[in-house]
Formats: sequence, C-alpha cells, structure tokens
Amino acid sequence: MKRMKVQKTIIVKMLKRNMMKMMIVGLIWESTVRILSRGERTEFEAASDPECSSVYSSHYFVNREDNLGYSKINRKRVSMDLWNLTSEELIESFPLDPIKENYVRQVRDSVFSAVQPAPFKSAVKLVAVSKEVVEDLLDLDVSITKTKEFIQFVSGARVLHGSVPLTHRYGGHQFGVWVGQLGDGRAHLLGVYVNRQGTRWELQLKGSGKTPYSRDGDGRAVVRSSVREFLCSEALNYLGIPTSRAASLIVSNDDVKRDQFYNGDVKNEKGAIVLRVAKSWFRFGSLEILAHSGETELLRKLVDFIIKQHFPLINTTSSNRFLDFFSQVVTDTSYLIAHWMSVGFAHGVCNTDNFSILSVTIDYGPFGFMDFYDPNFVPNTSDDEGRYKIGNQANVGRYNLDKLRNALNPLLDPKQQLLAEEILKGYPDLYQTKLMELFKAKLGLFGHDNDDDYLIAYLLKLMEYTRADFTMTFRQLSEITQQQLEANSISEEYWALQDLARHKKFSHWVNLYLSRLNRNTVDSDEARRTRMKSANPRYILRNWMAESAIRKTERNDFSEVHLLQKILQHPFNKQTDAEEAGYSSRPPPWARELRVSCSS
Repeated sequence: MKRMKVQKTIIVKMLKRNMMKMMIVGLIWESTVRILSRGERTEFEAASDPECSSVYSSHYFVNREDNLGYSKINRKRVSMDLWNLTSEELIESFPLDPIKENYVRQVRDSVFSAVQPAPFKSAVKLVAVSKEVVEDLLDLDVSITKTKEFIQFVSGARVLHGSVPLTHRYGGHQFGVWVGQLGDGRAHLLGVYVNRQGTRWELQLKGSGKTPYSRDGDGRAVVRSSVREFLCSEALNYLGIPTSRAASLIVSNDDVKRDQFYNGDVKNEKGAIVLRVAKSWFRFGSLEILAHSGETELLRKLVDFIIKQHFPLINTTSSNRFLDFFSQVVTDTSYLIAHWMSVGFAHGVCNTDNFSILSVTIDYGPFGFMDFYDPNFVPNTSDDEGRYKIGNQANVGRYNLDKLRNALNPLLDPKQQLLAEEILKGYPDLYQTKLMELFKAKLGLFGHDNDDDYLIAYLLKLMEYTRADFTMTFRQLSEITQQQLEANSISEEYWALQDLARHKKFSHWVNLYLSRLNRNTVDSDEARRTRMKSANPRYILRNWMAESAIRKTERNDFSEVHLLQKILQHPFNKQTDAEEAGYSSRPPPWARELRVSCSS
C-alpha cells in the first residue's frame, strides 16, 4: 500500500508538470512514429499478428512497462492498476439521490443516483475496440484490451478503485410532448478520466442494467442497436462531426426479449454493452427536469458547473453568464445540425433528452444516412408522423432550443429573458449560413456569389426528382473532370450522376455549375477535385451495411464489424476492400425493405 501511495503521488506530480515537458513527450512520440513508419517490424506487431500468436503473452507487456505502469514503447498504460478514474468531482458537486436501493421511482432534488452495473450472467466476448479512443483519449495501450481485467471493466463486472457508478436524472420533450422524468434507464456513468493532454472524458456503459430511471425497461441493450452505435459514433467522428465516441463493444449470450416493431412479435436477442466516451453526458433534458420540478438552486448549480467545465470563454462571475451560455449552445446546435445535413444523416429521435448540451451527437438509436436524396426521409419506423424526418431536423433543433430557453428562464431576469428570445431568433440565419458554407465546399466553390444558394437548391431538387444517391452524387462530382461534364461524357463508374443526368434540366445545371467554377480564382480542375474529395465521403454507414454486419454478429461472425470499422476510419479515401464489398455501389435491392425502430 505504501508503494502504491508513492506511485500515485508521482503520477499527480507528472500531471502538474508544465506544457513544455508535455510537448517534449509529444516530440519523442512523433519521432517513434517516424522510425516505425520506415517499415521495421516491432515486437508488438509480431505479437499482434495471428501468425505469430505464440509470441504474445501478458508477460511481454509487463516486462516492458516502467515503474509507473507505462509502456516503454509508446508511453501508454499497460496496466489499469494505476489508471485514475474518479467520480469524486460529480459527487462533491451535486447532492446524490439519498435512496440507495435500486428500484424504479421518481427522484427529486438530485442530479445523480448511485447504482452498480449488472453484469451479464453468461460469458461475454469483446467484439470490437476503438484503438484511437483507448490510446489517444484514455492513455491505455491497446494491448490492455486483451486482458480479463479490461473485459470485466467494460462489461460492468468490475468497478475500478475511485469509481462510484452513477445514473443521471433528466427529463425531456419526446415527439413534442413533455413526458417528465426519464433519466439513464440502462446506462451507468463510471467516472471521469483526465488524460495526459488535460482533456476531461466521462465514461459510460450503455446496456449495463436497470436503474431508478428504467421505467418499464430491462436496462439492457441488444446486439443490433449496439453494433449500430459503436460503428456510427466512430464513423461520424471520422467525418469530422462532433459526437460521443465508442471505446468498446461487448456481446453476451444472455437472452434479452424485444418486440422490435411493437407488433407483438417478441423475440430473444443477444445482449450487448457499449463503453461510450464523451466530454459530458448532460443534455437539454438535464436542465428541463430541474426547471419543471422547481429546483431552481440545483438548476443554477448545474448550469454553473457546466459553464465552468465546458465553456471556458464565458466569465463565470458575469451576471450574463447564463445568457452567454444559451447563445453559445444556440450557435453550436445550429452548426451540428448543418453538419448532419451535409452528409445526409438523420438522427431519428431528436427529443430534448437526446440533444447534448455540448452540441455533440449522442444517443444513437434509429438513425439513418439517406441513400437517394429525399427531404422526407424518416429513418425511424416508430415516427409515424415524420416529425424527425431529415428535412425537419433544423426546425426541431429550434424547437428544442426554445425548450432549453424555457428551462433557463428561472435563472434570467425579465430583460435577459427577452434577450434570450432575440438570440433564438438568430438561429435560422446561423444554420443557413453554416449549411451553405458546407455545401459550397461540397461543390468546390470559392468565395461568394449571389447565385450560390440557387445553384445548390437547383441540384438538390434535381436529385429529389431523379432519386439520385445523395452521397455518391457529390462524391462523383468530386471525381469527374470538368471536361467530362462539358462533353456530357458520364461513364458507368459515375452511376449516381447517370441517374441525375436523366433529368432534362441536368445539362442546364451543369452549365451553371461550370460557369461558377470558372469564377473560382487561382484554381485548377485537379485542385478542385482534390478539394472536393476531402469534403465528400465515398463511404458512409448505410443501413444495409450495418444490417449485414449485425446479422453476421448474431451468428458470432464479427468480420464485417471489423471491416466497417476500418473502412469508416478513412471515409474520404478510396479503398480496395470497400470497393470489393460494394460500399460505394448502388445499395442492394433488399436495402429498400430495411426498417429501424426505437426498440433496442
């Protein structure tokens, strides 16, 4: 114990060293990368190679760590013994639910309840890991994911020292109706980790058992929803869209009963758990529940905490801090939804409890990327009225922000309340400006032209009429030359543009587009195509791709999960494996029959 205390003291001192020393460590790491990139095969690579599996053992990594538990190769931890995960900050900042028993109930005057995860009864299997999340965000060497200790941790079977698992109380407007208390019905916040860059991350298990907020649920998640969340949260990250991250995916043999389409057809499905990582899991509904319950002082404490932790540019002593906070959330939310629209992503359930207060994408449920362009695209079969269709996401964003404004009203004086209304009136312009900026980049346009909005709207209308593929239309415009467009020479490889060219007005749009490109200053066609390829992905997580991976996973075949994970890390680069799998081809006919619901 004495030795451990000494080691912990050393770690604290390391974290307090100045930025210059951190930069030096970074330079050493970059040098290592450059050396390894020359082609030398490391012992770690040999140990990871299935053909050399006999080389691998936990002894290898233990013998190559220093006395602080870091790998000597890449300065990542190869042991979780000294890895510091803590719940102290959250517990000290807010009153905990005083009831310790875990049963469904209405909770008051609390932000969190302390609840232990419920591990699966059957054996679990680690299906997938995000190396980037594990190593770059959590400072753990990816080799640690092979250990029993790690698998127990990410499946809820082991709680680390310093962690007090918490479940969060929040409310929300669902499909336009206030439904009162919701909360983490199947998620456990394991604690906070501050990495070597000083970035704060909250780790949360999803699918880890019942909580006081489970209502009629069983606290579990199933394979199909968990595979989709793991893949899509990572995919959006590599598309450059703010999102929570997924560190790991665990699958069990426990039976979880689900009526997938709410038609009475209950089936047994495999349970699964995703370890999710975000800078914060607070959402609009976190504030709403306190405002609706009249817990004004707790509301003030929560917003002050959020501002202090996550909005460093806001003066925490200013009387206008809550107004400044709202203004920033309005801007960030408008930008997030514009980014969703730029890649054809529909969240599926844009309730206020699913909107992050930090304006990152969270709570992946019945989401979907559009195949052919359709502003009425509804990914969620449970959304009978189409409230959350892709073309209405911006409007729903404004609705949700208005509910956030109402939740903040108890903290604002009458003048500030009027100013908050004025701030919200600026939302449409913020959204439209960002959306046009993104779509101009997708078309390779420089500068400003009064007709740019018309050019973009014209193209989208042609795509709607012809049911042209959204992703591949923009991507193929990035790959085809201006000369080919001028000559109307569109070969089979440009199948989405061929669909678009069926419309009689296509050639007119092409002329407008080429004329606009000619007004780009100091530009070449090659530069234009290179630039556009970096703005238009070739690969997205289409529903049929996720479904194919899910069906294999349910048969204990995880190959397509791994393939998609690899492909979606580089969505803008043409990849042989992806082409062979048909990920940039026309969606197969059976994809039209796919349905996704809120059931998970």
